[in-house]
Amino acid sequence: MAVSPKKKLESDLSEAFIKLQRDLIGRGPQETRTYIVHDMVIARFKGVLTVEEKHLVENENGRKLVKQMRQVLREMYSKKFEEIVERYTGCKVLSSHSDISTKMGERIEVFVVDKDLERIVETKG
Repeated sequence: MAVSPKKKLESDLSEAFIKLQRDLIGRGPQETRTYIVHDMVIARFKGVLTVEEKHLVENENGRKLVKQMRQVLREMYSKKFEEIVERYTGCKVLSSHSDISTKMGERIEVFVVDKDLERIVETKG
């Protein structure tokens, strides 16, 4: 059975996000899933904490430190993530948002684009 254009694009975005993270910080997440919902690209990265970060998040100051450090890194690399979304989708990124759960060891990225991307890719199928 053929993969839908939407599923293919979601998969391609996931692979590009993983590659970028490996290039930037030497390791990628254990699992990545990307979803296209209307005018949003939502990426969920599981297993993002390093061994050191897993130890740090066991105490409150450590959790704060990890969140702060990850926020700084995200700000440094946000343009690169947005460029991937724009290159693969052909849409302009209007805004992007990120958060990390130190409890679950996962990060989420949300990119709001200038078109209803879901409708565009579904009509290609």
